[in-house]
Amino acid sequence: MKFAHERRIQLIALAGGLPAVLLSLWLIWFSPGPVEVPYALTLLVTVAWIGAAQAVGSQVATPLRTVANLLEAMRAGDYSIRGRSPVNGDCLGELIEQVNAMGDTLRAQRFGAIEASALLRKVIEEISVAVFAFDAAGRLRLVNRGGEALLARPAHALLGETAASLGLEDFLLTEVRTISRVFPGGAGRWGVNRGTFREGGLPHQLLVVADLTRPLREQELQAWQSIVRVLGHELNNSLAPIKSIAGSLGTLLDRDPLPEDWRDDARHGLKIIETRAASLQRFLNAYARLARLPGPNFRPLEIGALVRRAAALDWQRPVAVQPGPVVYAEGDEDQLEQVFINLIKNAVEAVQLNGGRVAVRWVSSSYQVEVLVVDDGPGLADTANLFVPFFTTKPGGSGIGLVLCRQIAEAHGGTLELKTNSGAAGCTARFVLPLRAHDPPPAAPALPV
Repeated sequence: MKFAHERRIQLIALAGGLPAVLLSLWLIWFSPGPVEVPYALTLLVTVAWIGAAQAVGSQVATPLRTVANLLEAMRAGDYSIRGRSPVNGDCLGELIEQVNAMGDTLRAQRFGAIEASALLRKVIEEISVAVFAFDAAGRLRLVNRGGEALLARPAHALLGETAASLGLEDFLLTEVRTISRVFPGGAGRWGVNRGTFREGGLPHQLLVVADLTRPLREQELQAWQSIVRVLGHELNNSLAPIKSIAGSLGTLLDRDPLPEDWRDDARHGLKIIETRAASLQRFLNAYARLARLPGPNFRPLEIGALVRRAAALDWQRPVAVQPGPVVYAEGDEDQLEQVFINLIKNAVEAVQLNGGRVAVRWVSSSYQVEVLVVDDGPGLADTANLFVPFFTTKPGGSGIGLVLCRQIAEAHGGTLELKTNSGAAGCTARFVLPLRAHDPPPAAPALPV
């Protein structure tokens, strides 16, 4: 049979005092004296014994009830109640102090959580993107103003609706996507992101729908402005002399009689027109090549062999290839080789005037490989326009080499950057290619050098 804690303490106190009570009763009943005295003393000892046991139980139970009341108040969210320690320094006082300190901590944490939650709700309400939160059953539990505007319905009419009834069910099946769709609140291109979180131990899904129409239009406008500016500059450079020479030839042929050297003047003018027309054709071909770059054809290849093959071409100056690890990656062999050729060609041309050197090396980690082309030429004069299409400082250059290299790098999930060497002459081209997890193919030997 189990007893309450207070009752057990009382029984222990009774058991502890029982030997003394029995001894007292034995002395009372077997000592000489009036007959009435043993009865009175027995009653007094028994009452004192039971009262002391009840007092001990009460002294133990009362502080525990106080602590229980404090914890109950904290559980209910009331952190204003504090316990008072009867004696500082004893075990009961330390317990009360710790409970009070826990109440202060919980109060601070609760206020912090309330403030953070209020700030989060304010931010969610004010941001322009639409935010939806669905529970495990697919019912809407949270929506901000952007979501109300997107679905053209107030929040009270949306909460509790299923994702299927709101037309958002298919969005919960993918992580990130860009779509073109008409919503009740507007049409355009939308970026959809989905995530998961837990509340009350249950899984929830968070859906964010952002309007991409305006940013895409602004980027598209900037791209068109840049293209028109470059095309206009190049066309004017070619058409202006053609127009001038054509006008001069027309004036020459209108003379009567013709001058004796008119044939030489006509040949010279037509030669200039031919040269400028050929230059304009090369520019348009370069533009078409830049605009029609195909996607990469991924297959396993060995980076070192590909670098050595590009460096072994008949360059005007020798290219030093520093030894590196054997690294297998996946990529388009032709496109990556073109990147390395362009980077080495730029480095070789940079050291033509000062007779410098060009070195190529590669390093790898568990997740990427870096190919570095280093020269000790004059360095970079204008880093702001390195990757601007058709911008070039070389006589006869097309201005698309680095742009093509960066497009190829990004199509492979990598990066390309050029920077001036720190503390030394020249610059370094850094091409980074991510590595995909796969085993090197046994039947695919290194590319020939």
